[in-house]
Amino acid sequence: MTEDEMRKRLEVLRVEHRDLDAAIDALSAAGSIDQLQIARLKKRKLKLKDQIALIEDYLIPDIIA
Repeated sequence: MTEDEMRKRLEVLRVEHRDLDAAIDALSAAGSIDQLQIARLKKRKLKLKDQIALIEDYLIPDIIA
């Protein structure tokens, strides 16, 4: 995967993460009784966060000064 492809993938993951956040907020605000669905969305959101962190770590290496 090239660096450009990784940057595009990173943007897709960020958009999906924001969308999941909005969906979780909407379900919670609506008083949804489907806690299992909310839990699944939160779990998916965490997986996306991990994938985002991996790509960011690769693209922006730590520089020890």
